[in-house]
Amino acid sequence: MSNLKKITELLGDEASYLLEHRSEKISKERLTIPGPHTVDNFAESDRNPQVLKSISQLYNHGALGGTGYLNILPVDQGIEHSAAASFYKNQDYFDPENIIKLALEAGCNGVASTFGGLALHARKYAHKIPFVVKINHNELLTYPTKYDQIPFGSVREAWDMGATAIGATIYFGSEESTRQIQEIAAAFEEAHQLGMATILWCYTRNSAFKKDGKDYHSAADLTGQANHIGVTIKADVIKQKLPETNFGFQDINFGKHSKEMYESLSTDHPIDLCRLQVANCYMGKIGLINSGGGSEGDSDFKAAVKTAVINKRAGGCGLIMGRKAFQRPLKDGVEILQSVQEVYLTDEITVA
Repeated sequence: MSNLKKITELLGDEASYLLEHRSEKISKERLTIPGPHTVDNFAESDRNPQVLKSISQLYNHGALGGTGYLNILPVDQGIEHSAAASFYKNQDYFDPENIIKLALEAGCNGVASTFGGLALHARKYAHKIPFVVKINHNELLTYPTKYDQIPFGSVREAWDMGATAIGATIYFGSEESTRQIQEIAAAFEEAHQLGMATILWCYTRNSAFKKDGKDYHSAADLTGQANHIGVTIKADVIKQKLPETNFGFQDINFGKHSKEMYESLSTDHPIDLCRLQVANCYMGKIGLINSGGGSEGDSDFKAAVKTAVINKRAGGCGLIMGRKAFQRPLKDGVEILQSVQEVYLTDEITVA
């Protein structure tokens, strides 16, 4: 059975809605489309040759190597969601070596995890698969619970363990966001000086982003603006949640917005909403990877493939998916990661 037929069957009654859509608000002709020469997007930038080499290592590793697309395994849930809550479904992943083994077995472009987890096995694996060291986290042991991304180590530590890139999160919209933007901008500059690539988790966080029973944390306009700030502080790759709605600025009534901007830039189709995120990444010159979200069980395979189709057809450059993969047996985790890769390897699935 061809990859396209498998993907079509998995999408079911959503197949034509997702595979046949054409984006007209922001046309694909305006985009820089992912491809074998994606690293050339940085050829005229201030990134030094060592950074270009690191970006190239990410894009040219694993099953998607040389395609311009990324499939990264991220496992920092031991901090962000507590280790017990994250790993009780598969106790193997209390041992961080199994995280690296999963990424290798599945043919991922890289593995993103914590200082401690990657450092413990750096001599064995840092030369076998690109390491992305997550340098800050929101820890959940403080009571009452607070939400703040704080550094867990230094950029130099990541470089010393042979990391190809560093990753960081900013909670845009939070009371702490000003400090986080300043911290991560400085960290990214140091990482570039040392020759590492940079990946930014661009999350929105503010209780006011929930209004009248509707959650705007994944609104295309808010997440798109977070992306735009992310590329401004020189992230080489942007990680963002898939948008589920729009009109955050308008409905919450803050920031700069107009009715015309919504009418001219997007529709309510998920591919068009994601296209707005891509546009905010310098029209695709900086790659957008969407997150795979939490694990819901049997529906994970369809959800993962659907997210990959939306991202690819919007002009994004891949997926960064953790819980759907590591919260199940190794064989199934490998299978779901490879099902995502098949979307990006299927030429018939094109940018809308």
